[in-house]
Parts: sequence; C-alpha cells; structure tokens
Amino acid sequence: MNAGRALAGTTPMVVFAGLDRGCGAQEGRDAAECWTESLAESEPRQSGCRYLLKAVVEYDGTGFVGFQLQQEGRTVQGELERALATVTGQQVRVVGAGRTDAGVHAKGQVVHFTVRWAHRLRELHRALNAVLAEDVAVAQLEVAPPGFHARYSARSREYVYTVYTGAVRSPLLQRYAHHEPRDVSIDSMRHACDCLLGRHDFGAFGSAPSGHNTVRTVRRAECEGTDDLIRVLIEADAFLRRMVRRLMGSLLAVGAGELSVDGIAGLLQPGHQEAAAVAAPPQGLCLKRVNY
Repeated sequence: MNAGRALAGTTPMVVFAGLDRGCGAQEGRDAAECWTESLAESEPRQSGCRYLLKAVVEYDGTGFVGFQLQQEGRTVQGELERALATVTGQQVRVVGAGRTDAGVHAKGQVVHFTVRWAHRLRELHRALNAVLAEDVAVAQLEVAPPGFHARYSARSREYVYTVYTGAVRSPLLQRYAHHEPRDVSIDSMRHACDCLLGRHDFGAFGSAPSGHNTVRTVRRAECEGTDDLIRVLIEADAFLRRMVRRLMGSLLAVGAGELSVDGIAGLLQPGHQEAAAVAAPPQGLCLKRVNY
C-alpha cells in the first residue's frame, strides 16, 4: 500500500483494509462507512474504530539499550508505547520486525499495533511525532492489511554496516560509523561476501532468538567503498542475535588479511563449532528496510 495515499486521508477506501473487527458502538456496520464518518467529524467521538496499524520507524540507537522492552534502560518500543498512551489514552503493545541491539540504528524499522482512533490517520501520525523524543520518529503510518504481523509477515530484512577508514577518527561520523584503523582490502571483503550467499548454518555468527535453529538464507551481501567509507549491505530472510555484527567482524578480518576467504567459508560448514571473530561495534549498523 502506498503510504502517501494512506496519510493523505482523502480516499477512505484505501485505508480501511486493516479494520480490526468492529467499530466501537458502530460494530457490524460497513468499515468504509465508519472510516468515512470518522474522517468527516470535527468533534472526537467517545470511542473510535479499532485499527491494525503499520508504521515505519526511524531512530538513532545511541541512547537506547535496544528496541525491545528491558527491565532497565530506555528502549525504542518503550518510547513508542509511551507516545501512544499519551496521544490515545490507551495501553498499546507495539510489535517490531527486528529487535535491534543497544546502539544500533534504524532507517526502516517496521512495527504494528492495534488502537482505537476516531480522527484522521494523519492526525495520529502528527501527534505521535509531536510527543516522541528527537531521536525517534514515525516516518510512515498506514492501516495494515488484515492479519499483518510486523515480524512474521516479513519476507526479508536489510541491514547496512558503515565503516570509516580515515587515518584520523571523525567526530561527525562516530555515532553512525565504525572507525577501522587497519588497512582493509575491499576486494577481499567482496569475495568473502560471496561466500555468505545462500542458505547456511550461521551458528558461528550468532544465537537463535528462540529455539535452536540457526539456519538462515542470505539473499544479498554487497560491499562498496567510496573515499574513506565502506558500506556492507546484507539482506536475509531473518537474522540471528548479533549475526550482522559478527559477520562484519569476520569481513573486516578478511579485509585486513587476518582471516582468509576460505576461513570465513569454513565457519559456515554444518556442525562447525568454532565461534566467529569478535562482533563489530554497534554504531556502524543500521536496519535499512523490512520487505513484505
């Protein structure tokens, strides 16, 4: 669905597909009729329609202990749920597509939540961004299709890791790029990226979020360099905990000549028990996009 059309609020038929069973006191009425009335009314109704919503969220992960709620520390999920409570007066559970670690950023994190709302969707969008902290924003908001789940409906996720290779550290880049002091070969890193493609057991590079299955399918692994920056994009159907950062640690070791391309391929062999290189720092990593 085109987010721009959903936010415009001018075509009710585009945005009611995710109506979540009923319409408050209007339950049983046509979804389009209920949505049209909520758009037209200038005064809030006591109870609005209940919608399953999909949002694309951008955040600077520096000040967070991760996306998911923790017993202690500030999280992206917690900030979103507090904003929803402030705006709607409801306790709303937010579900994310990816559980990014502390210090990891996102350009295209996707979340879903169910909420009652009696006004135009763009008003909820604007209100959420008005109360959210400066390091997190809702970039897009739309009604989700029936049955949508931010995590389980995803076909793949794309992460980008940025490395700064300048001789002197850059204060302007240090929040969003890892400063690599070693001389690294981009060509060697590209060859190593080719080894990652396909379906492999990535158990040497991370642990499963739940259960014991560590097999994942990498669809893209690309390494590009311009001036003093190296960017590695990895797209997979799903990722293990710290998988991208450990892959990056190994790729940088290959680029520095400390690990061979065959060495990284060996880590992907079934039953391999040796752990991969130390994980690269979190600040260079960004969740770029979630594909559905």
